[in-house]
Amino acid sequence: MFFASDNSGPVAPAIMAAMADANSGHSMAYGNDPWMEKAQAEIREVFEAPEAAVYLVSTGTAANALALSTLTSPFQAIYCSPLAHIVEDECNAPEFFSGGARMSPVGNSVKINPDALRDVIAGQAQGDVHCTQRGPLSITQVTERGTVYTLDEIRALTRIAQDFDLPTHLDGARFANAQVALGCTPADMTWRAGIDAVSFGGTKNGCMGVEAVIFFDPAHAWQFELRRKRAGHLVSKHRYLAAQMLGYLQKDLWLTLAKTSNAKGAALAEGLATIPDASLAHPVDANMLFLTLPRALHVKLQAAGARYAVMGDLTAGADDDALMCRLVCDWSISDDAIDQFLTLARAG
Repeated sequence: MFFASDNSGPVAPAIMAAMADANSGHSMAYGNDPWMEKAQAEIREVFEAPEAAVYLVSTGTAANALALSTLTSPFQAIYCSPLAHIVEDECNAPEFFSGGARMSPVGNSVKINPDALRDVIAGQAQGDVHCTQRGPLSITQVTERGTVYTLDEIRALTRIAQDFDLPTHLDGARFANAQVALGCTPADMTWRAGIDAVSFGGTKNGCMGVEAVIFFDPAHAWQFELRRKRAGHLVSKHRYLAAQMLGYLQKDLWLTLAKTSNAKGAALAEGLATIPDASLAHPVDANMLFLTLPRALHVKLQAAGARYAVMGDLTAGADDDALMCRLVCDWSISDDAIDQFLTLARAG
C-alpha cells in the first residue's frame, strides 16, 4: 500500500533492459554517443518538432531550473501558480540558476487564472531600473494538486504571455499522465498551444532518473548547454540517461505506463467516493489524489502499512479532525494494494 509518490516506484523492466543493453564496451562521453542521437531523434518525432533542441538531465529540478534560467534574466520575474513545484519544492533552484530571477505567483489557486495573469503582468512597471522586469510564464502540467489544464486553458495563458512578448515553459514532470488524460498529442500540449520550452518527465513514470529539456526554438541551445555544464548537470556517462529515454519512448511504453497509473488513480478515487468519511478536495484528472480523512483513520491506515503524505499532525488533536492527504499511484501499484487500502478505509 505504497501511495507516497510515483518517485517511489520501481523502474519499468523494459527501461532496465535498455540500460543493460547500453552497458557494453566503450562509448564517447557527455552525450556524444549513438544512444543520445537516437533519443533526440525519437523525441523530435514524438513532438513533431524536427528542429527542436533536446537535452537530458537526471532530475526534474535540474530540468525546470536550467530551462527557466535559459529563458530568464536575473532581473526578471517568473510567473507561475503559487502552488507550482518551482515555488514549493525546488529550494529556490530556479532563482539560483537564473542568478536571481524572482518568482511572481499569480492568484491563489493551483491553476493560473488568465485574467489574474494579465493583471499581474500589466501591473509590473517596466523601463524603471528600480523594478523587476517581466519574464517567462511557467505552467505545471499535471498541477501540484493532481488536476490537468485543458488545451484551451493552456492556450489562454500562452496568448497572454505572447501579448507581452514573454516565453512560456511547461513543467511536465507528469507530462505523460496529462497527455493520456487529455487524449491529445505532445505537439498539441506544447508548441501548438504556444509553449516554448518543456521539461518532459520520465522519472515519475517508470524511469530510473531522466528528464528531457526541449526548446522548440533551437536558438536557446548553446546557452542551455553552457548553463547545464556550469551547474554540474552534464553527466559524463550520458549514454545511460539516453538509454533510459529510448527504452521509455520505444513501443509507446511511456504512454502505457501513464495509462496504467492514471487508471489506478481512477480506481482508487472511485472506491474512496463510497466512503462517507473520505472527501476528495480536487478532481482526479490523472494519478494523484488529494482528500481528507479523519485523524483516527489516518492513524489506522498507516499502522496497517499504508504509506502516503498527511498534511497535519497525527499525534495530537481530536480523532475526528479531518486531515488532508495525498495519494499517488505509480504504474506498479497492484490492484490488491488498492483493494486492501479501501477495505481498511471502509472498516473505519
